[in-house]
This record gives sequence, C-alpha cells and structure tokens, in this order.
Amino acid sequence: MVCNLLQLCDVYISIKDYNYRKEGEWMGYIEPNKEFIEKICIDHWKELYRFISYKVHNREAAEDLTQETFIKAISYLKDHDIEILEYNSYLKAIAMNLIRDEWRKTSKKKIPLKLEDIHPEELSVDDFSQSVGEHAEIEAAISRLSKDQQMVINLRIVKGYSVVETAKILNKKKGTIRVLQFRAVKELARIFEEISK
Repeated sequence: MVCNLLQLCDVYISIKDYNYRKEGEWMGYIEPNKEFIEKICIDHWKELYRFISYKVHNREAAEDLTQETFIKAISYLKDHDIEILEYNSYLKAIAMNLIRDEWRKTSKKKIPLKLEDIHPEELSVDDFSQSVGEHAEIEAAISRLSKDQQMVINLRIVKGYSVVETAKILNKKKGTIRVLQFRAVKELARIFEEISK
C-alpha cells in the first residue's frame, strides 16, 4: 500500500513540478518535494487507512479512498498558502468528505421498483409498542452498568468511535477502553439472560 502511494505521489510530483516550473512560479506555502510527500504518506497512511476502512468496510474501496485522500491533500497544499498544524485531522476531514461523496453517488443509483412487488402487510411492523419496549429494555440494561462502562458503550457501539478516539475522549488508556467494553458487553449479556428468564 505504501509503495502504491509513493509511486502515485512520484507521478503526481513530476507532473505538478513540470507544470509549475514551466510557468515559472511556485504557488502555495509548500514547495513540492518528494521528501515532504513521502513523510506525510509514511507517517499517516496506516491510521488513515484504518479510519477509512472502518467507515467503508471494503478493502478495495478503502485503498482507493486512501490514495485519493493523499492526492487531494497534497494538491490542496500545493495550490493554497496554508500551514497545517495537525495532518492527521486534515487527512481525516478530506477522507470523510470523499466517503460522503461516495455514499451520495451510491444512494443516487436508482433501483427499479414495481408496485406489484410491494406487499405492505409484510413491511409493516406487527406491533410498534414491541420495538419501543425492546428499546426501553436496552436502555434499562445499559443503565445498570457502571458509569465508565456506559460511556464506553455509548461512544464505541452507539456512536461508532474507535478505541483510540474513545480513549482520548475519556482520557484513559486504549487497553482500559477494551477491558471496559469487554466487561460491559459481558455484563449486558448476563443482564439480558436474567431478563429473559
């Protein structure tokens, strides 16, 4: 993956270098150079790839979006007079925009639908109060956990934060977050087994 990124960056640098030198001026805060781009790619590709992979759940799409993120980031840095203080956040913001664009593209694809294929009686919820009751049971079970376990369940499972992000938010170590989550899930299983009896 790193090799692909660096090869991609090499091609991009040579094209951009040629274009800028041909015009006789450099635009932007950072003069394009291979060492700078390699450093950004090597320092941030693993975490960025994991972030994207977690969001899209598809290895090929994650690789493509990671490469596209680096290209967009590097081209923006070359074309604009800005200084980035936190490259990880900068790259994740670009990645999220690209992911949202992909989601929009896929959601706009039309699915052929025939009205005779729809059976409303199959789609309707048998008893809405049942789903409300299940939701209330889940909330009651979570409320029986410790405060730390509740926070971890909320951040990790409900909101979808990574272990690293949850650890930063709660100001705890990653291992502590994993243990809290494991114990919380185990306790929830015990609570639900107790409720079902």
